[in-house]
Amino acid sequence: MSAKADAVFKKFEEVGIIPVVVLNDAKDAKPLGEALMEGGLPAAEVTFRTAAAEESIRIMAENFPDMLVGAGTVLTIEQVDRAVAAGAKFIVAPGFDEEIVKYCLEKDIPVCPGTQTASEMMAAVKLGLTHVKFFPAENAGGLKMIKAITAALTSLKVMPTGGINAENVVEYLKSDKIFCCGGSWMVKGDMIKAGDFEGIKAKVAEAAEIVKANR
Repeated sequence: MSAKADAVFKKFEEVGIIPVVVLNDAKDAKPLGEALMEGGLPAAEVTFRTAAAEESIRIMAENFPDMLVGAGTVLTIEQVDRAVAAGAKFIVAPGFDEEIVKYCLEKDIPVCPGTQTASEMMAAVKLGLTHVKFFPAENAGGLKMIKAITAALTSLKVMPTGGINAENVVEYLKSDKIFCCGGSWMVKGDMIKAGDFEGIKAKVAEAAEIVKANR
């Protein structure tokens, strides 16, 4: 792992819970960034599912240089390039795509591909990765599955995403196999759409307290 990737994944560990954000309008990027920073989770995985994702990453990266802003749901190399050009500091994919992983490693772009099976995690280790996403976490067996697979792959740290919420995140955070969790419960789309950034900040602060209490 490069020094750059090492620094990014250390930051993931420090933050503990990475807000997974879907933005349909780039005008919401700055107030959302403020809510995340002030609430105590200075990070965002902005999903590349919407037309506003690229500009949202750019706005967050420019306005909050200390925030760990990256792109999620990245499906192509072209999206990697666009995300990084916009200021993304890391790339997250929903599944394991060897082409994307190799491209990111060649360009020294921190990458966290989605995995669900021992075979996918072994493929990640083979390429030199030490950190992977486990998705969709709850549907794919949750912490029991992660512990079972990583018992054999001892060098691997995991970021569960999918079905994580305020009720079940604690058991994940307490495991030494988990370097952070991805979640969207504190940045729900209807709250963003309604412009309820104070409400989001409150939920982010609650999540930040959960991390402090369990790390």
